[in-house]
Amino acid sequence: MIATPDYRALLDTAIEEARQGLAEGGIPIGAALYHADGRLLGCGHNRRVQEGDPSIHGETDAFRKAGRQRAYRDTIMVTTLAPCWYCSGLVRQFNIGTVVVGEAVNFAGGVDWLRENGTEVVVLDDARCVSMMGEWIAANPGLWNEDIGEE
Repeated sequence: MIATPDYRALLDTAIEEARQGLAEGGIPIGAALYHADGRLLGCGHNRRVQEGDPSIHGETDAFRKAGRQRAYRDTIMVTTLAPCWYCSGLVRQFNIGTVVVGEAVNFAGGVDWLRENGTEVVVLDDARCVSMMGEWIAANPGLWNEDIGEE
């Protein structure tokens, strides 16, 4: 385990993924799954629009790309935006130990629920994440509501 994880450095991977998704015409949410020792296991971004698949959120993409792990308690899920209920369920199902959230200003997601159920959640409120997501939501409210299951 790394003694004091540099969460902002880990977040950079997720931000690059979010930017890639935005460049592809998708929703700018990126994620990365790290082992607590600092090894990158997998990273990905929301590809719902690009793939036409509603299940490819940033966190699920990173999780899938990480491949099978014996256990997830010593992993860190880093995401540019607070995880939705779907992705929060993934964290709980596999007992991911820590979730680092780039921002929870534009969307609070399941942050409180995760904390109440024993997951360590670190919210960074990174200005890059707040502005990227806020600007995108303002320009794409219908697609955003579809992504989070709102009507």
